Amino acid sequence: MKNKILIWSITAALAGFLFGFDTVVISGAEKKLQALWSTSDMFHGVVVIGMALWGTVIGAFFGGIPTNRLGRKKTLLWIGVLYTISALGSGLANDPWTFAFFRFIGGLGVGASTIAAPAYISEIAPAKDRGKLVGLYQFNIVFGILVAFFSNYLLNDIGENAWRWMVGIEALPALLYTLFVLTVPKSPRWLLTKFRNHEAREVLKVINPDLNPEQLMLEIKQEMENTVPNENIFLKKYRYPLLLAFLMAFFNQLSGINALLYYAPRILEEAGLGESSALLSSIGVGVTNMLFTLLGILLIDRLGRKQLMYICSFGYIISLSLVSAAFFLKWEGSLMPIFLFMFIAAHAIGQGTVIWVFISEIFPNHLRGAGQSFGSSVHWVLAAVVPSLVPVLFSNIGAGMVFLFFNIMMVLQLLFVIFLMPETKGISLEELSKKLIKK
Repeated sequence: MKNKILIWSITAALAGFLFGFDTVVISGAEKKLQALWSTSDMFHGVVVIGMALWGTVIGAFFGGIPTNRLGRKKTLLWIGVLYTISALGSGLANDPWTFAFFRFIGGLGVGASTIAAPAYISEIAPAKDRGKLVGLYQFNIVFGILVAFFSNYLLNDIGENAWRWMVGIEALPALLYTLFVLTVPKSPRWLLTKFRNHEAREVLKVINPDLNPEQLMLEIKQEMENTVPNENIFLKKYRYPLLLAFLMAFFNQLSGINALLYYAPRILEEAGLGESSALLSSIGVGVTNMLFTLLGILLIDRLGRKQLMYICSFGYIISLSLVSAAFFLKWEGSLMPIFLFMFIAAHAIGQGTVIWVFISEIFPNHLRGAGQSFGSSVHWVLAAVVPSLVPVLFSNIGAGMVFLFFNIMMVLQLLFVIFLMPETKGISLEELSKKLIKK
């Protein structure tokens, strides 16, 4: 049964692979597209790059609706369809507006996947393994990022239309993922919140024959008895988990992680590396991200979410100080990849591993989709705003000031971890609801 849960978790987590690939593949094509269509820095950042990010915001903002109404499984299926359409359309586009439109479609899939996939995995996983199983979603994100960097490097020199292959090749894994999702069962906790008890009981028997489905059904029934019809996450009693979701997502993006991932080759070139070396170093960013995410997944159910966030916060502060100093003091470019790798390692073992696990745990079953939608929306609004401003900020105030600002934000994150963040490891979703909801 554990093998089945692992396979289903990996299948749902493959939405994260497409998320990572789709998000970062643009880094290898963006300079070529700006030169091809002769767009300004503002238009390039806000439209060509930013439209995908705003699609992600909308996908995150509204993704809780299909996740709750259609269910986690059907939503994951539609996400695969969106990714496929986006990849094909982007690769065939002949102008920046068409390209931006299809990238927007892919963004919808990215945003919705940050809700549906972690929710699904958290609801089929046993409490003691929930961190590492939901963490598979993040691992797939960074694996997708690594594959995107590697794919861009291999396709960079195949001709003037290399960018079409870079963004279009995603259609193949997107189609395979869509087919794989057909094989997973529906979430039993979602079925129970819809009072489809017979279906839930059958799925629970498959997931864990040793678990008494009646006991879980009783716990969820008791949780539902403490709710009022049509309640939402903005009620006073949900203020604490709402604040936790907001701050976790806020600090995730104010670290500067997406600004670095989207513009890694540009940042490395600005630090003094040539184009080929910058692309090759970007692969190093992807490898570091994947290895330390794997380490984070191995540790998250042992050390706990909070301990990983302590490690992450100190790592951010040290690495961002060095990156900022490198730009201010004009150190040799060969040092910059090392500092960026330190930053990526700090992110991967902490925020990268923890965010989707933590947000999927802190809301009650019937509001999990809405709560994750809120957290994901905060995350993706900032993920749209920050990278969209990077070309302009680099041109006007310099990279050193930009990374110094990110560093100050990470000092504030450390204070959040010390004073506000609870530990959630090894506790059932229903017990967490009792602990975090203030009546």
